[in-house]
Amino acid sequence: MSVVLSAAALLVCPAPGVGQAKPAKAKEIFVDRAAETGIDFVHFNGMSGELYFVEMTGQGGALFDYDNDGDLDVYLLQGHMLGDKPIEKATFPPHHPLPLVDRLYRNDLEIEPDGTRVLKFTDVTDETGLDATGYGMGVAAGDFDNDGWIDLYVTNFGSNRLYKNDGDGTFTDVTEKSGTDDTRWSVPAVFFDYDGDGYLDLYEGNYVDYRIATDKTCTMGAGAPDYCGPQSYSPASDRLFHNRGAASGGPLFEEVTSEVGFDTEFGAALGATAADFDGDGRTDLYVANDGLPNQLWLNRKVDGQKGAGQVRFENAALLGGCAVNEDGKPEASMGVVAGDFNGDGSEDLFMTHIDRETNTLFLNDGTGLFEDQSQESGLGMSSWQYTGFGTALIDYDNDGWLDLYIANGAVVLIEEQMRADEPYALKQKNLLFHNRGGARFEDVSAGAGKVFDLLEVSRGVAIGDVDNDGDVDLLVTNNAGPARLLVNQVGQDRPWLGLRLLGKDVARDMLGAKVGLFRKGAPTLWRRVRTDGSYASASDPRVLFGLGDDPDVEKVRVEWPGGLVEEWRDLPLREYTTLRQGSGAPVSQ
Repeated sequence: MSVVLSAAALLVCPAPGVGQAKPAKAKEIFVDRAAETGIDFVHFNGMSGELYFVEMTGQGGALFDYDNDGDLDVYLLQGHMLGDKPIEKATFPPHHPLPLVDRLYRNDLEIEPDGTRVLKFTDVTDETGLDATGYGMGVAAGDFDNDGWIDLYVTNFGSNRLYKNDGDGTFTDVTEKSGTDDTRWSVPAVFFDYDGDGYLDLYEGNYVDYRIATDKTCTMGAGAPDYCGPQSYSPASDRLFHNRGAASGGPLFEEVTSEVGFDTEFGAALGATAADFDGDGRTDLYVANDGLPNQLWLNRKVDGQKGAGQVRFENAALLGGCAVNEDGKPEASMGVVAGDFNGDGSEDLFMTHIDRETNTLFLNDGTGLFEDQSQESGLGMSSWQYTGFGTALIDYDNDGWLDLYIANGAVVLIEEQMRADEPYALKQKNLLFHNRGGARFEDVSAGAGKVFDLLEVSRGVAIGDVDNDGDVDLLVTNNAGPARLLVNQVGQDRPWLGLRLLGKDVARDMLGAKVGLFRKGAPTLWRRVRTDGSYASASDPRVLFGLGDDPDVEKVRVEWPGGLVEEWRDLPLREYTTLRQGSGAPVSQ
């Protein structure tokens, strides 16, 4: 069918750009500001053409306030040369001077009189006494000695380290004194108070029994050399350490792996998160294993027992429906997050997997029984061509619904990139999914910013509000590449409420506390105080509520570890408020 337009019609309907205003350019959701703010970190993975398994697995990072000045600092894990070749033979030369160490960047945030926020980071590694020279994998953040200063536990391919924050801008290596070392290949670690004694205990997840000296040769389908997977090596057992608290003499921690039942099953652990999954008031632990069934360790109190022996853990993942996917198959789980995806108040689970498996969303009915909703949510097939590692559960636009960021990077060489002579042929794009309400997600990566066009080997993701403007920013680590600081450009435009939850007698972040925000005529929002989750990374323990179009807050309810429930009213919006245990109005249960 042909249409003939008259000259008059052409005048009425001019061509685009002729006599018309150009459409407004959409604002980028996230912008990378690492380099411009002083974060010059570039990861060195020690590769030299040998395809060592460990070099491509990659590392996490941390956002935490080490100096208690109210803003988030950055900790980034470094690698070193692998094998017997000199560092001059590395595929990518190191960016930083030798010897290579993990690096700490202090946040020197300034707020100008007109409200403009100026982000600036300063590398303070040398002056803090941190001498982390291991091949870094993961980091956990928590105040293990209840002195009000956040400490770090660093997992390595090799000996792990516990760094005590001295409170004067320095750290002390207390690994030997603490009894928490492990010389195997550890990746995830979680601080959580499993027995409710007021001190943070420590879970340490180990991957596989791999050493450079016993490295195996693996190939892709056509017979060309490729990276090995976890199935080429035996899985390693995990460990649980009980914090002895004020006990005199002996190590700071005691290993209770066997005593609490953690030695009954294990897998190739890459991700872990602690939360109350069955609603009984005790903190449980979920472990994501690579290629083996995942574990849901439910916390069972043993009557008549005291100390570490008062708790036994039971792996209920298989009966709970979250050990394998809906087809009954274990998947290559890497990163994991727990949170309330659908607004029913229970802790759901999301984990990332290798390409051709899809990522998985398990919705919790509130009792620890899960249903695989990967396809129904829109998170399944959209991840088919990607390999996910770190993941972040965030409300990036502050509309009250939790969205998802996923860091991707392959583990099997990509033939197209190899043909293009890419020296590290594992690069993929990262993804951003918007929650449309009720755990229904839409991929919005294409319009989220130029950073989503990058092809990199991304691994860890830590979350936190680095500029304290009321929205969640992202720290993304890249294997053999630069760290990215993705600053949120849109969330602060909506009303929000921020909280930091501290203990009654100690200024420690009360990890595991559950917070409900009640609104008039709108659903209640539930969040959890946490630093764990993602992949090998540690995040901001503060709770941030986006209020969307319903900012009429009635009250905030806190369910503290130990059972105390309190409420607060008339909390100010668009700022962070500290709530201390015991200062609210008690709520009878």
